[in-house]
Amino acid sequence: MTLLRPLAERVAVDIAWAGPADLGEGPIWDGRTGELVWLDITRHLVHRLEPSTGRDRQIDVGQEVGAVGLRSSGGLVGALRDGFALIADDGRCELVTDTERDRADTRMNDGKVDPAGRFWAGTMAFDTREGAGTLYRLGRGYQVEPVLTGLTISNGMEWSADRRLMYFIDSPTCRVDAFDYDDPTGAIRGRRPLCEIAIDGAVPDGMTVDAEGALWVAVWGGSCVLRFAPDGTPAGAIRLPASQVTSCAFGGRDLRDLYITTASRGLDAAQRSREPLAGALFVCRPGPRGREPSRFLG
Repeated sequence: MTLLRPLAERVAVDIAWAGPADLGEGPIWDGRTGELVWLDITRHLVHRLEPSTGRDRQIDVGQEVGAVGLRSSGGLVGALRDGFALIADDGRCELVTDTERDRADTRMNDGKVDPAGRFWAGTMAFDTREGAGTLYRLGRGYQVEPVLTGLTISNGMEWSADRRLMYFIDSPTCRVDAFDYDDPTGAIRGRRPLCEIAIDGAVPDGMTVDAEGALWVAVWGGSCVLRFAPDGTPAGAIRLPASQVTSCAFGGRDLRDLYITTASRGLDAAQRSREPLAGALFVCRPGPRGREPSRFLG
């Protein structure tokens, strides 16, 4: 039985960057630089926020950017609209694969580096139609392999600390799925539901895993981040003053700061009036410690 520390009854949430972002996403902590890397997908921006000073550098990569990962050699690997790219610290961007360049109706979406240093990212249709997305795996030598097809909005992914499980979200299913994961090859099998998001009008989006093995799931349309035990049992929630919560990641020197991205995209005037902080980047300290993100070895 896994014992998890409960969340405080009410976790205080602060603003790390007021924005607003149009479609904030993909936070990841760079311990080498002490910066939070995060994205505004539809504005083509990679942000690098230095929490100690509040300085936020922005890199325009020229097209939608759905996810980035840290590289072991420095800089970032990214999932752009047309395919996978390398993004240098000075902002230079080089497309290394044109995975879906011939698909004007799709773009790359969420992604993450696995424990063995491969970068995974999936696609979705601009009109979010069912079954148009694919999950890809980028390995050394920039070899790309399709892993899952028939997805709708390929979204959050993570791995267990023992490298035996991969967690994955296809948002419209309203659940987090688990796969058996083979670390040496990256193969996955045995897909099964782990936990469900039972909030009317809401779907799971991005996620992270803490040092205790619990999953933290951002809920689009739910104004919250939900925490689940490794067996899928609900284990707490953080409430946000924005409904479109997109992703989360632990950061800070002790990896206890939880950064949470949100979106302002698509809100009408009345909704914007009710949610003046929509699109902000939030931060809180819910108790558990996070894990260092893996780095891409390509």
